Amino acid sequence: SALRLQAMPRPPLVACIRSNSNRAAISHLHRKLYGRLYPVLLVNTDGSTVRLRYSEPKRILMMPLDSSTLPEAERKARLRRHFPSKRKAKEEETFEGIDLDTYKKFWKK
Repeated sequence: SALRLQAMPRPPLVACIRSNSNRAAISHLHRKLYGRLYPVLLVNTDGSTVRLRYSEPKRILMMPLDSSTLPEAERKARLRRHFPSKRKAKEEETFEGIDLDTYKKFWKK
C-alpha cells in the first residue's frame, strides 16, 4: 500500500500569487505613496554628490542644468550634441570618367 500512495498523481504546484501593495513589476513598484524614505545619490550640476533620503526607490537623481547660466560657446556646443545636424546625402558615382577598355578582360564573351 505504501507503493500505491507514492504512485498516485500529485496536483500541479501553484505559484503563490500576492495581490497586494508588495507585488512588484519588472520595472518598478506601482505605488503612488511609499511607506518610507529611500537612500538616493543626488548629483548636482557642478558634479558634486550628496546622499539624501527620497520618497521613491531610485539610485541616482540628477539636477537639471540651467543653460542660461552657461557661456555662449558651451551652450551652443551642448545644443549641437543634443540636436545633431542631419547627415548629408552622398553623391552617387557616375561612370563618365571611367575607361571601359581597362576592364575589358573581365567581361565574358
